[in-house]
Amino acid sequence: MLLSALSTAYFICAVLLALYAASMVVLLFAYWQHRRDPVPLPRIKEWPTIAVQLPVYNEQHVIERLILAVSRLDYPRDKLVIQILDDSNDETTAIITRITERLVQRGLKIHHIRRPDRTGFKAGALAYGLDQLDTELVVVFDADFLPPTDFLRKTVPYLATSPRLGMVQTRWGHLNTFDNALTLGQTIALDGHFVVEQTARSRSGWLLNFSGSGGVWRAACIRDAGGWRSTTLTEDLELSYRAQLAGWRFLYLPDVVVPAQLPPQMAAYKRQQARWAQGSTQTLVSMLRPLWRARLTMGQKVMALLHLCQYLPQPLMLALMLMTPPLIVTHSLHRLPLGPLGLAGLGPPLIFLVGQQALYRNWQQRLLVFPVMMALGMGMTWSNSWAVLRGLLTPGHTVEFQRTPKFTNDWVASGYALRTDRSIWGEIGLALYALGGVVLAQQHYPGLTLYLMVCSLGFSLVVIWTLHDTWLLNHRRPQPAGKKP
Repeated sequence: MLLSALSTAYFICAVLLALYAASMVVLLFAYWQHRRDPVPLPRIKEWPTIAVQLPVYNEQHVIERLILAVSRLDYPRDKLVIQILDDSNDETTAIITRITERLVQRGLKIHHIRRPDRTGFKAGALAYGLDQLDTELVVVFDADFLPPTDFLRKTVPYLATSPRLGMVQTRWGHLNTFDNALTLGQTIALDGHFVVEQTARSRSGWLLNFSGSGGVWRAACIRDAGGWRSTTLTEDLELSYRAQLAGWRFLYLPDVVVPAQLPPQMAAYKRQQARWAQGSTQTLVSMLRPLWRARLTMGQKVMALLHLCQYLPQPLMLALMLMTPPLIVTHSLHRLPLGPLGLAGLGPPLIFLVGQQALYRNWQQRLLVFPVMMALGMGMTWSNSWAVLRGLLTPGHTVEFQRTPKFTNDWVASGYALRTDRSIWGEIGLALYALGGVVLAQQHYPGLTLYLMVCSLGFSLVVIWTLHDTWLLNHRRPQPAGKKP
């Protein structure tokens, strides 16, 4: 009976993963159909007032670069306000003070805002700043972004001419793609999301999300949707859905690019992914009922549900790997009709491939790191699965927002660099477990040998990379960064 339950659970996990992968194929077809749909830039006579919000917490390596980039934005000075929402407790605050004093003397409307406490984290800071604004529009940039000077000229006209347009999102570019294989792998994954997925959702009339940075909001839209809330770790995703369910439209502009810094450290990347996994799962739980009751087409509801489920495949992948060795030993896999399900798994890799092909002439060379990226994707399932579980258990609850540290040049010398956490022990165990599965597969089910080798390699890569980063930190004296972030 236990064996039968295990076989059933394995089949269910495989089917659910195939369904999710099939949704990626749907996105790919939608992108291919709409990829050349024109979105002409409207002409306007009167520029609306706009505020640039910069939520900041301990960003001394990148904050000066960001403020100077924002100060160079091409926009009527009498219509532009800059808010630096500074929750820092290190040298970042002194750097901001020095730069803002200089820019104020040049006539720029720039406000350095300090809250009494860090309540609500990023969402709380954005809400605090919004309460002090009377501008029509608001644009948000995280500290590691570098907006081009013509950013507002290329985005604001859409909002100025469409009263029910609530938000315009732009594509993320990358400042440090070639730092290492990890940053190159992130580039491939993010390009697939921003080139294919976001374009397909926007052009097909499906719900899409504000990505947390590089987006311009109508202030009335934020307020009408209930404002910024800190009840999930992905306040951007949660507000996006509340706004669209309230009747506001969103637009995505893939040709307007804002470059940003990618985490070059494995621990920082794992923290970022875990926060996104937990926050999107919290949003899924909180928005499930409102979404299903909304006046949307069935296609919109299904694609929105799959969008919010974007991290649920992580525990499914982990469960599938864990169940494979015992089912191999008992010769149960031969009875499961899994062959056709594997075809749907082509969806995500094709999205990555198309994203690279659409953006770069040397896309074939970039894809050389593709096997490493796919293996790392498996290796991340341990920490991400725990994050998904936390998201299922904490819907509607404010939990600590752990920022992704931002670096420039040598991250090892920064006081923001993260230390190894306890998740490495689980990853070591899983690497050995999958390796044992390889031995079993060779004896009883050779067709699964490669799959289990990739699993073992993925967890091993995360472990080796983490230990290498730790070795670097232990053998170089870090520069002081004030209080620890």
